[in-house]
Amino acid sequence: MGDHGGQLPVIELSLDAVAFLVGVAFLAGSIDAMAGGGGLLTIPALMAAGIPPVSALATNKLQSTIGTSSAFLTFHRAGHVDLKGYAIPAAGAFIGSVAGATAVQFLNPAVLSAFVPVLLVAMGLYFLLSPQMSDVDRHARLGRIGLTLVTTGIGFYDGFFGPGTGSFFTTTLVALGGLGLVRAIANTKFLNLSTNIAGLLALIAGGKVLWLLGGAMAVANVAGNMTGARLAIRYGGKGVRPLLVIMSLALTIKLLSDPNNPVWSLF
Repeated sequence: MGDHGGQLPVIELSLDAVAFLVGVAFLAGSIDAMAGGGGLLTIPALMAAGIPPVSALATNKLQSTIGTSSAFLTFHRAGHVDLKGYAIPAAGAFIGSVAGATAVQFLNPAVLSAFVPVLLVAMGLYFLLSPQMSDVDRHARLGRIGLTLVTTGIGFYDGFFGPGTGSFFTTTLVALGGLGLVRAIANTKFLNLSTNIAGLLALIAGGKVLWLLGGAMAVANVAGNMTGARLAIRYGGKGVRPLLVIMSLALTIKLLSDPNNPVWSLF
C-alpha cells in the first residue's frame, strides 16, 4: 500500500506489513484508552516497516486522532468529561501541539531516526516505573492557569513526538488537578483530542501523512479505543502497563537491530 503527497516518496508495503500495522493499531487503541501510550507501539511498528520518521509520526497522528475521537465520545456519553472546566487547558494544549508538530518537520530525518529509539526506551521506563494512580478525587494543587501551562508543554511534546502523552495528561490531572483515575482518563481524552487535531493539521500542511495506510490503521484504532474505553470504565486502567512496556521495547529492539539505523553512527 503506498501513498504520497508534497515531498513524500512513494512507499510500497506488502499486505503482510499492512495487516501487521492494522493489528498493532487495534492493540494500541485498546491500550491507549485504558492507560495511554499506544504510540509506543504504532510509531516503532511504522518505522520498522520502513516508513520515514516524520511520515511515521504523521500517519500515527492520523490514526490516533480518529481513535481518540471515538474514546472521547464514549467517555463523554458516559458523563465523565468536563468540557467547560477544561476548555482553556485544551486550548493551551492545542497551541503547544501546533508548535511541536511544526518544529519536528525541520529536523534532519537521520537525527530523528536516531532520536526516536532513545525516546521510546525512556517512555517505556517511565511507564514501568511511574506509580499507580488512585481513583479518589483529591484537592487540586494547580489552578486553571498553572494547569494550562503544563498542558501547553505536554501539547508541544505530543506534536513533536507523541507516545506517552495520554499518560502525562492523566498523571497531571490526578497529581495536580485532583481528579480520580477514571475522571482523569476521561478528561485526558478531551486534552489529547485537542493536541492530536492540532498536530495532525500541522503535519497535513507539511504533506507528511500517508492517507491510505493511516485510514486503515484508524479503523482498527477506533475499534480498539472503543473496546479499551469500555474496559477502562468498568475496570480502570490497571494491568496493561507491563504488556505495553514489553511490546514497546521489543519493537524498539527491532528498530535498533538494523545496522543502518543512524543511532549507531553516534558510537
